[in-house]
Amino acid sequence: MSAAYCAPERVPPVVARHAAVPDTLPVGSPGKVGVLELGFDLIGGRTELTRRFQKAPLHIARPLFQDAALPDMAYVMFLTSGGGVLQGDRYRIGLECGRGTSAHFTTQTATRVYRMEHDYATQVVELDAGPDSYVEYLPATTIPFRDSRFYQHMSVTVGDRATVVLGEKLMAGRLARGERHAYAAYCTDLEVRDGQGRLLFADPLRLVPDERTVTGPAVLDGFGVMATLYVITGAASAGQVADAMHAAIAATGLRGGASILPGDRGAWARILGDRSPEVDAAFYRTWDAVRRLLLHVPAPDHHGGR
Repeated sequence: MSAAYCAPERVPPVVARHAAVPDTLPVGSPGKVGVLELGFDLIGGRTELTRRFQKAPLHIARPLFQDAALPDMAYVMFLTSGGGVLQGDRYRIGLECGRGTSAHFTTQTATRVYRMEHDYATQVVELDAGPDSYVEYLPATTIPFRDSRFYQHMSVTVGDRATVVLGEKLMAGRLARGERHAYAAYCTDLEVRDGQGRLLFADPLRLVPDERTVTGPAVLDGFGVMATLYVITGAASAGQVADAMHAAIAATGLRGGASILPGDRGAWARILGDRSPEVDAAFYRTWDAVRRLLLHVPAPDHHGGR
């Protein structure tokens, strides 16, 4: 797999302007192009991994079935053989969840985006949730280090009667070391479409501390950690989903709230806090409220963050 295959079609100018030949391993070198392409199908009443291609540093262990309340749900943990994201890295993750499947995706630990002196790093995530599927994509916190430049493009397709729960947690930097918004650029694009390819909503994020404030009320304000949860579903009304998430956040005492997604296709919530443990706990509580509303079962307590 080439670096071109893994790279996004477009990189925001605030990231692309850092393009350069690294003085370490160049773009496209072994270990600099990570690929993870997985396919899942419903077989015998259980979601099974039926297609897999992986290229270091990205890989997975075998899917686990560890939730007694949802014994057919496959739990998949993304692993990396490196310590984090480095300059010149190009990652691509492709997830295809077939009709009626049930899957949960997460990462082994926080994603550390290291300091970059040359070039930048990118990640492309393509998630296709087939009709009648239930898919959760809930990675651990991303921590952009000083002078890092990172861009992620995530494209999600939600089939008929499918539910997709997407989460993102972002730390303002290595807070324990006194770093706060010391990265050069942290940019993401989320695009969600229905099964016919129609855009349901998009959520772009552009954090460039040297050029514009990243501490406004619509972003991190003065807090150190921001968590976002999107729930695209028809299993309950958008108002019910938003109310459930809002009530969960309100009970934590943290700053946050929930709102309905465009077209009443679900709801989304944002949580702000000073420390990672308190935001993780609030995020878990919000996810748990969504689980209880849509599936009538709790979120698994072994996920952590309570």
